[in-house]
Amino acid sequence: MHREHTRIVKIGDRVIGGGNPVLIQSMTNTRTEDVAATVEQIRKLTKAGCEIVRCTVPTMEAAQALGEIKKQIEIPLVADIHFDYRMAIAAMENGADKIRINPGNIGSHDRIKAVVDTAKERGIPIRVGVNSGSLERELVEKYRGVTAEGIVESALDKVKIIEELGYDNLVISIKSSDVMMCARAHELIAARTCYPLHVGITEAGTLFSGNIKSAVGLGMILSQGIGDTIRVSLTGDPVEEVKSAKLILRTLGLRKGGIEVVSCPTCGRTKIDLIGLANQVETMAAEFPLDIKVAVMGCVVNGPGEAKEADIGIAGGIGEGLLIRHGEVVKKLPEGELLDALRRELENWNHE
Repeated sequence: MHREHTRIVKIGDRVIGGGNPVLIQSMTNTRTEDVAATVEQIRKLTKAGCEIVRCTVPTMEAAQALGEIKKQIEIPLVADIHFDYRMAIAAMENGADKIRINPGNIGSHDRIKAVVDTAKERGIPIRVGVNSGSLERELVEKYRGVTAEGIVESALDKVKIIEELGYDNLVISIKSSDVMMCARAHELIAARTCYPLHVGITEAGTLFSGNIKSAVGLGMILSQGIGDTIRVSLTGDPVEEVKSAKLILRTLGLRKGGIEVVSCPTCGRTKIDLIGLANQVETMAAEFPLDIKVAVMGCVVNGPGEAKEADIGIAGGIGEGLLIRHGEVVKKLPEGELLDALRRELENWNHE
């Protein structure tokens, strides 16, 4: 089911599915009970471009904190529930815009029904989350191991439980840390359901390996027209997850806006600290809501030529460099002034 044909689900004031833009999700790693720390992190995430945020709700105190947190943030809040059905109900009563549960972990049919009834009453969507790491034993035996087919069957079984309770305001997520298995599972489930899909590679890892696994996995899935919300799971500051997710969506042509920074790989001709400069340019560029391409080139041989593709660029020489606009050299500057000159150009970009 390609994303334009999935059902539309409303999460707070945002809408997913039905061909709406793919939204970026992240998760706080603060203690949810600590309202001030959680709000501060959510505001940072929002500024970085996060559109939906998930908080863990392991205690009653955390469920009650959601009410306070909600008053101070601008994006929809998803409550992550692990085992206790009472936390799911309390989270919804305290204003969660969506809850994420694995019905297999919630317990008896009555407990699942109590959660679904509360969601139905309040019109709150449920995300049914299944993880390859917690696949039921009978499915592992049936498929002789953890497989994409098993993950999909598990997810659709859970969905059926909720549908039979008369509720279909659902989002599905199936996650695996095995990238190829995860991609395969998404292809299979997209053919069998019309619910929107939240896509992520789980336990992807550190900044380096997590980014690569997520980019490959999300790239394979999203490029087939599958997926309605995404999360890049990284071990570290969740703001990094949002930056990576934005770049993945932009690289796939699913999102416009934001400065694209291109830089050459450096070679023996490079006479300035290009790596340091490119990193500084990328950090600075994130502040500007411009839809342009900025080139950071290491030498004056290929620099101006390669920078022609970009709207604006800098190319370094020995202790100095060139500022290039639309392929034309604007001026020559000492190395130490290149970054400031570029910032001034970006600040005045729309005023020309």
